[in-house]
Amino acid sequence: MKKRLITLVAILSTIASYAQTHLAFKGVPIDGKLSEYILRMKQNGFTQMEAPVGGAIFKGDFASYKDCKVVVSTLKDKDLVSKITVTFPVQESWSALSSNYFNLKEMLTEKYGQPSESIENFSSREPRDDGAKMTYVHLDYCKYITTYKTDKGSIQLSIKNAPLGAYVTLAYIDKINGDIIRAKAKEDL
Repeated sequence: MKKRLITLVAILSTIASYAQTHLAFKGVPIDGKLSEYILRMKQNGFTQMEAPVGGAIFKGDFASYKDCKVVVSTLKDKDLVSKITVTFPVQESWSALSSNYFNLKEMLTEKYGQPSESIENFSSREPRDDGAKMTYVHLDYCKYITTYKTDKGSIQLSIKNAPLGAYVTLAYIDKINGDIIRAKAKEDL
């Protein structure tokens, strides 16, 4: 009887582990050691630029956009990939910046369904023209963030300020590895 119970528990554990899947970036699950993920990124045509502690930075094409920067992040004390952030090319005009944002949002909505949250506004009154909108972006009066939540993790699209323009970022955060990192952080408390 005890042997059957142990066998049943082992089978159920195996099934549960196969049922849990990771969020993927370019078809590659966001999981594993950084060195393994670096190889996968290179196989997908990305060129490694830097290797800061706890991560790696690549350059390449993504979602029909040229020269994107891709940051692979891990927890400093745990060599486990948990987050991928894509930075799209810097734009100097609101029309180009918002075009990138809304084009990506449309594609993400087609793939993941309606966003779980979307905030798209300026902190004070609505700017009257393209130049004023970019000024608001530089003053951090612009809040454009759209989040898609799935059972595998979350995807967040946003507009960010840069010294010579602004850019769109797209972050993929794996739920399973994010939970592991969160548990590790709770141990510190």
